[in-house]
Amino acid sequence: MTTIDKSDNNYVYYLVGKNIRKYRKLKGLKQRELADKCSLSEGFISDIESNTFRTISLNMLYHIAKVLDIHIMLLFQDLDEDSVK
Repeated sequence: MTTIDKSDNNYVYYLVGKNIRKYRKLKGLKQRELADKCSLSEGFISDIESNTFRTISLNMLYHIAKVLDIHIMLLFQDLDEDSVK
């Protein structure tokens, strides 16, 4: 698994992407299902989760968090490496 050092400016994208994946899986959703519920493409969700997407609005993160039924702050929570595999 590729990780990014916390001092890297792109760490926030890595962190958010891994947390979206974590909570999506905890809800038992596939990327396609989350994308449909958010009116987004599966590719968009995949890009966020795989750390290849570099721009995402707070509004979009808020919407994804609402669909996942979590507080947006959980998307910025430090990772437990065992939970992101």
